[in-house]
Amino acid sequence: MSWLSRLALLLVIIGALNWLLVGLFEWDLVTAIFGGETVRNSSMISRVIYTLVGLAGIYSFSFLFDDRRERVKTE
Repeated sequence: MSWLSRLALLLVIIGALNWLLVGLFEWDLVTAIFGGETVRNSSMISRVIYTLVGLAGIYSFSFLFDDRRERVKTE
């Protein structure tokens, strides 16, 4: 995986983890860091969707290291 692909994946994971925080705690980390209103009032269905996106982000961490695992398997 190229460095650009890894960077893009890492940004997607960070965004997903932010949505996980919004889904679970109604708190926006990115806004807390860069300024603005950190509490988001969301409907329950929105929070469930945000949480699912966040869990997918956690799962995506494994994709950052897929290249290394495939090289080990083929050697």
